[in-house]
Amino acid sequence: MTVAESVGAAPKEAGGLPPSIGLVSVIVPHLDDYDNLDVCLTLLGEQSFPDDRREVIVADNGSSRGLDVVRHIVGTRGRVVEVAERGAGPARNAGVRASRGEAIAFIDSDCRPDRRWLEEGLAELQSADFAGGRVDVLVEDPRRMTAAEAFESVFAFQNERYVKNLNFTVTASMFVWRSVFDAVGGFENGVPEDLDWCRRARLKGYRIGFASRSIVQHPARRTMPELKRKSRRLTLEWCEAARRDGKGAIFILARHWAVLFSIGPHALVAMASKRLSGTRNRILAVGALAQIRAYRFAVAHRAVLGSREE
Repeated sequence: MTVAESVGAAPKEAGGLPPSIGLVSVIVPHLDDYDNLDVCLTLLGEQSFPDDRREVIVADNGSSRGLDVVRHIVGTRGRVVEVAERGAGPARNAGVRASRGEAIAFIDSDCRPDRRWLEEGLAELQSADFAGGRVDVLVEDPRRMTAAEAFESVFAFQNERYVKNLNFTVTASMFVWRSVFDAVGGFENGVPEDLDWCRRARLKGYRIGFASRSIVQHPARRTMPELKRKSRRLTLEWCEAARRDGKGAIFILARHWAVLFSIGPHALVAMASKRLSGTRNRILAVGALAQIRAYRFAVAHRAVLGSREE
């Protein structure tokens, strides 16, 4: 029996609110993202889910301006906890430890949640043990994207595919019963924490769901250096996860040769994508695709050879 079944997948209240959930804890990891955090908190304060049934925990990961500045931004909209260990995983874990809800919702500090994001995500927990919501990539000008924006518009945050085909959800929009989170354990640091956590949950028999009407917008990276920093982190985390799973150098290198050779077929995906308008944006996406896949190939080879220097 799943957790959702044990608490009873009862009929929803009028308006779609899950009746079996009392307090919900929204966990927001944060590091030096002050303006986005302010916007995110404002939108969380406008949620359709009742105010008296939710709390917001901002887990600050050592922001350079100090904790008092973060507390000032948060104000009465949430509680701030200080997290010494760097990493989004440790920040989320600390947020959970400081929270009191029987259900937990994770969101990134730069995300823009739709007014019904929380309500719709929690509704999915009536038939699942944990769930992911829809994540839309947000760009400044859809008609004239940067190369990084064009790339992420096509290839980033495909959460419906992640949930339905790969059985994991990104933590930019994730909902879970506390009892499930406690049983699975916290997020690991140094590996793709969302993929790793969901894999452990699935191995324990917990069921994942997709909340199609629970929507957040996630801003795309605007510059290639930003996109390369993200790609480097994800590549090194993947390599570390492979090592922990007992995979050797041949496996890691073979996988990244496949990444390199994926440029051709994925270029066709970018050129045909309905998420892009105009030939210019499509060409930029293909160019960024080639750069990023080649960069990931190089980073993985340096990691296998024992050097992570750029």
